[in-house]
Amino acid sequence: MIYAPISSSAGALRRFCSILVNMDPNRSACNADAPRSSVAPDGRFIVGVHRPAYRVDNLRASQTISVLGQGPGGREVTNHLNFPTGGVDVPSAAEIFEIANALPWRGTTYIGKDWADRCAESPLSIQLPPKPPVSMHRWLREVAGPLVGGGSRRREMLTRLPDPIKLALATTSTDSRDLEALAEHAACFVHAEDSRPTGLEYRRHADHGLQPDIRNHPLFEAVANNPCLPDDYKTAMVLRPGAQGASAITGEWGASGEKSHVYEYLRRNSYIPWGHFAANMAEDAVRYDAAHLAKRDMHGMRHLYYQRTFVRLARQLDLRIGGEAPLDADELERLRQDILAMMADADQAAKLAFNATLWGWNYGFDYAPTQYRLHASHQQVHQQYALVPREVRRLDTDRNPHRKVAAYACGDLLHGLVRDYRQAHGVDFFKAYFQAIQRNARLDGRTDRDQNLVVHADRHVMLFVPKAQTSQWELQLVTLAPVGNILEADPATRKALDQGIWIAIRTLGGLGARMVTAIEYAKRFDSVPAGQHLLYSFLPRLPESPGAFSEAQLRWIIGHYPEDFAAACRAQKPADRA
Repeated sequence: MIYAPISSSAGALRRFCSILVNMDPNRSACNADAPRSSVAPDGRFIVGVHRPAYRVDNLRASQTISVLGQGPGGREVTNHLNFPTGGVDVPSAAEIFEIANALPWRGTTYIGKDWADRCAESPLSIQLPPKPPVSMHRWLREVAGPLVGGGSRRREMLTRLPDPIKLALATTSTDSRDLEALAEHAACFVHAEDSRPTGLEYRRHADHGLQPDIRNHPLFEAVANNPCLPDDYKTAMVLRPGAQGASAITGEWGASGEKSHVYEYLRRNSYIPWGHFAANMAEDAVRYDAAHLAKRDMHGMRHLYYQRTFVRLARQLDLRIGGEAPLDADELERLRQDILAMMADADQAAKLAFNATLWGWNYGFDYAPTQYRLHASHQQVHQQYALVPREVRRLDTDRNPHRKVAAYACGDLLHGLVRDYRQAHGVDFFKAYFQAIQRNARLDGRTDRDQNLVVHADRHVMLFVPKAQTSQWELQLVTLAPVGNILEADPATRKALDQGIWIAIRTLGGLGARMVTAIEYAKRFDSVPAGQHLLYSFLPRLPESPGAFSEAQLRWIIGHYPEDFAAACRAQKPADRA
């Protein structure tokens, strides 16, 4: 690990380049076009450290001394420290580590040494507290009981709360009685003889035909996504096929009544051009929490992703698939091999109008009382995937139908880094990156503490903490061989990827993370091999890290050392049999 002062001036990039050059004996001049990555060509991490010491001119003309309150013995506390006389000297401010992300387009991470040192004293304390029990029914009974009355009166009181309070209760209550009352207030239900819900009442809308009779949409969403709502309400409100609309079910893994059961929905009018697919756990396999997510569930969702992708590629290549039936593992692998054989011919590969994957997962849900939806569209475990076209037609004033531009896929960013890094340094990026992870040294220089960034590894993949995290608690999963996309991944590699994703989510859930975004960086199927490895990033959203102006600039503020977070993750890693 190298420590080098990096300033925020206009020459910072050139000085950063000079650091890279000085490390590489084969280069004699700064290459300003070299990727701004913290991974040095010799397989070490480049880290900057700010040790601020400065003086500030005092340009204030007056002072307003006020009493702030009282201290021990009734002594006044004033704000006189806010109005110093003369210039302000800062001889030794807190040190800040600056680490350019290994992936240049993801910005730069800043780690406050004081914060991180405190975490380093007890790495296993890096976790969020469990959600506290919340029950409005209990409060009304025990505190306001004489004024409120019996159970029916308590339910009525809940419905009369201000809307922001109802929303807050819908997302935080752990009492099923609260949630049932709020659900019944939000929508009109059909009930069985035992009063349990069996479905929703529908009414006809002039523009949209029959629609569920929902009286308060934000409250409906919030309560339906609370894990503590009884499953029969969840099923009626959002889980049963058709409850969320007319999206066609185009795939299925498992079957009704099995321990694990997944549907594949087609989202026709998607925010993703050309539509996307959603692999959702079914109504008889409810998974609202990572602690309940089994490896078999992950295998099912990912099988649907592999199956849909390979079938769509085969259609583009005019390969025969067979009847409209699900593919088992052997059939899936034979289809993959057939596609690879076809694509060995450049003319055949050129047929692919859609040549890249998009895969992602928003785990978790939350709704603020201010009606800001904080994450995901629903709590039930699900994943989304699509194919991305090679190019998109330009919208020009001359309407020339032949003018096109390359369509965006985030894996292209990684492909460009791999290409540019080799051109700049004569070294494969991932070779240097893996060496840097293996040779890692702590930012605080301590050798008596854990140096390891790896959370899990097997023959095929590695789950690790990136040296420069782009969110508090980020994890990354990467293939150890140059497997750039799921088409290049054999069955053993796909199985290892599925398990790695499962371990990442279960581990972060064990630490208390309740909202995690996962994304895939994949190579285009017809790209010339360039040493690209398939990479997944897991980005938790924590209560005190909502994102603001720093994050908008790709400046990521972290309060712990990555090595200590890796140790906390290893302590939470789920048992393989789970």
